[in-house]
Formats: sequence, C-alpha cells, structure tokens
Amino acid sequence: MPTTPPDEPPLHLEQFLPYRLNVVGAFASRALGRIYGEHFGIGIPEWRVIAQLGEFGRLTSRDIGELSQMHKTKVSRAVAELDQRGIVERSENRADRRESFVSLSAAGRRLYAQIVPLALAFESRWTDGIAPDELRTFERVLAVLTERGRHLAGAYQEEVS
Repeated sequence: MPTTPPDEPPLHLEQFLPYRLNVVGAFASRALGRIYGEHFGIGIPEWRVIAQLGEFGRLTSRDIGELSQMHKTKVSRAVAELDQRGIVERSENRADRRESFVSLSAAGRRLYAQIVPLALAFESRWTDGIAPDELRTFERVLAVLTERGRHLAGAYQEEVS
C-alpha cells in the first residue's frame, strides 16, 4: 500500500532523474572498470586518478578528489596503490607541506596512452546510433545538470553544516 499522502504524486524511482543518472553512471563505471581491470589490473579509482593526471598534469590529492568527485580516502588509497606500482610519482608541495603533488611517471604516461584509445572507443560504441545534434543537445543538458547539481550539493552542505 502506498505511503505517499493522497495530495502528493508518488515517486517512481525508475523515472526519477537523479536515480536514472546514477544507474547510467554505474553501468558506465562497471563496463569501463572491466576494461581497465582485465587489460591493466587497475580499478575505477585508480583509473580516475590516472585520467585526471593525464589530462591536467601535476595535481594534489585534494585536486584529484574535487575533479573526480571521489572521497579523499579513496583518492589516497588509489594514489598509494599507483605509487607502489610506479605509475605515479609524488613531490613535495613547498607551499603546504601537509600535502604533496602527484604526477604520472613515465610508466604512468605509457599506461594512460594505452587506456585512452580504449576509453574513447567505449564512448563511441556507447553513443553509436545517436544523431550528432542529439548528442550535442544531451551534452548541453548534462552540463547544465552538472552545474546545478554542484550548486545544489554545495547549498545542501551549507544547510547541514
């Protein structure tokens, strides 16, 4: 029996946009995670670190967390694993000795160069059959939703604090 008050419409989770976006993201992460795991022996958090460093160069763990929307402990574990495998290098941050800079090592840059074509091929397969103008519209809408989500998450955090 529904518990929604009679004057309010019920929530249909399978039609609720935040839920649907989460499901789509989970499918993408799972599929891509299988690619990185099978070919390179890395998980999703490690790939996100490698991707951020490959795109932006030298970053702090805090920067990586903000860019990838990963919790600091997950970033820290991923960086430690990649450092142990020789995929990243750490250097001192003289402005703030509590954190260090992280960058891809030569092996990390080679790994990134191998993964990028696979990731782009996955994206191409995923969007195959969607008209270019529909994709451009979707990307614009996604950018708006991302920015609104960032704003709402910040506003919610301020309310909770």
